[in-house]
Amino acid sequence: MNRFLRTLTVLATMAALSGCREGASPGPELPLLDYEIVERIPHDPEAFTQGLQLYDGKLYESTGLYGQSSIRILDPATGKLLRRRKLDDAFFGEGLAIHGDRLYQLTWRENTVFVYDPQTLQKLDVLPYRGEGWGLESDGERLWISDGSPVLKIVRSDTLQMMRTLPVQAVGMQVSRLNELEFAGDYLYANIWQSHLIARIDPETGNVKAWLDLQKLQEEIPNRDPQDVLNGIAYDENTDTFLVTGKRWPTIFRIRVKDRP
Repeated sequence: MNRFLRTLTVLATMAALSGCREGASPGPELPLLDYEIVERIPHDPEAFTQGLQLYDGKLYESTGLYGQSSIRILDPATGKLLRRRKLDDAFFGEGLAIHGDRLYQLTWRENTVFVYDPQTLQKLDVLPYRGEGWGLESDGERLWISDGSPVLKIVRSDTLQMMRTLPVQAVGMQVSRLNELEFAGDYLYANIWQSHLIARIDPETGNVKAWLDLQKLQEEIPNRDPQDVLNGIAYDENTDTFLVTGKRWPTIFRIRVKDRP
């Protein structure tokens, strides 16, 4: 798909996701980021990926669905499962973040955040959280939470007490369905659920500065169920690449964004 058609696709997708009225102008075009596929890594096709996180040379994954949710440690070079802890059947696993030396896992509608030792996956704490949980990320001081709305929540890591909120918009349109989150450099990256887009967000203003369109990755997934959408972003600062995948995808893609400042 050439760049012009990709731009039209992105604008049409955002118009649908934002619920803007028919015929409304999307405003000036935002940049589309170019990227290259560096590597394809095997991934468990039964893993309903909700969150990815690289830490201390290992890849951590949170998976969802009632009765199937888990927290996992993977070898990022091979995709091999190194350790797994299953959640109780009453919990639906969601976003994942490393904060300090602890691993945090959101749940969807269970008002609960689990805290683990990242080496052993031993449960260290259980924190109450009000509202739905989708994506989770740490900026080193606070936790950032998405709930599918256009508003991100920034909370304390010890109590999950709300500190502030950040509305996200692109050229004047609200950006809803914000899901998996990942900081890289000066930006926050967010999967847009049920789309092939990742938004690059200015964490100070909430403005989307560019889009990463990963449709061609989805096209590599054979016989993909409509629920098995793009989801999962982990930034590797050592190689300046991203590991991205989707729900029940058989592949984790390592990509390099070519024009990321």
